[in-house]
Amino acid sequence: MAMVEKIGVLGVIGVGLIGGSFALGLKHAGKVQQVLGYGRDEKSIAQARALGLIDKSVSIAEIAQLADVIVIATPVKAFPNVLRELAPHLRAETIVSDVGSTKAEVIRQAREILGDKIGQFVPAHPIAGSHTSGPTAAIPDLFQDRNVIITPLAENSAASVTLMTELWQCCGAKVQLLAQSKDHDDIFAAVSHFPHFLAASYMSFMESDPVRQQALKMGGTGFRDFTRIAAGSPEMWRDIFLSNQEAMLEQMTAFEKEFAYIRSLLENKDADGLYDWLDKAAKTRKEWKLLDSQ
Repeated sequence: MAMVEKIGVLGVIGVGLIGGSFALGLKHAGKVQQVLGYGRDEKSIAQARALGLIDKSVSIAEIAQLADVIVIATPVKAFPNVLRELAPHLRAETIVSDVGSTKAEVIRQAREILGDKIGQFVPAHPIAGSHTSGPTAAIPDLFQDRNVIITPLAENSAASVTLMTELWQCCGAKVQLLAQSKDHDDIFAAVSHFPHFLAASYMSFMESDPVRQQALKMGGTGFRDFTRIAAGSPEMWRDIFLSNQEAMLEQMTAFEKEFAYIRSLLENKDADGLYDWLDKAAKTRKEWKLLDSQ
């Protein structure tokens, strides 16, 4: 059970689905007195204020000077520029975290920019999302029973890691600590980033031919479920792919071998081989579903 007391000021940079939902979750839990927000789009930041996600819109420098905890919830490509604006004004007692789905490059950038302030940065990754985005998509229970991965740095104090852990728990999340950032990136390339790449590749394939374009009108629930994640933010996923390039390329190389094997089964009309391959895939999926529902 999370035991954190109410924090004074939370700063959220990037008040969209994730940043906005984190702020709302803490507000609903009664764990924050004031939320300051920054966004590059004036319309979006006005929506965030109107919806009660934030109490006041301020600059990044003001967030650095006033906030006790700062969460950077921008696309990963924007992370270094945001951190450069924060760093000169950052108070020694302020904790900075992120929500990026890649960690190795983010940590490298943080070390380079923050220097001897690196201990103030606690990397995190909430495993939650939606095909919708922006402030209007934010909900207070987005993280309920969802996993949040924290990859603590050697320089982090135990108190900082504990505070971020408990803040996420106050939002209903299940927090897991993962020591190695490369392990994190390899894992999420496999279970998140590469699946999105496959869904997007398939939708691009379908759109590239007039007959397949017509076929799109005839897709059913299976097609809908398989391709749903391709509707995600192009900006966000572009940045994720580039940030996690090494792990993504490793996944592609491995999948090329799998695809070649499947193709050979079909070319050779290997009925037994195809059955065994499909049976193994079906069993793996059913077993995963059982684990997910526990």
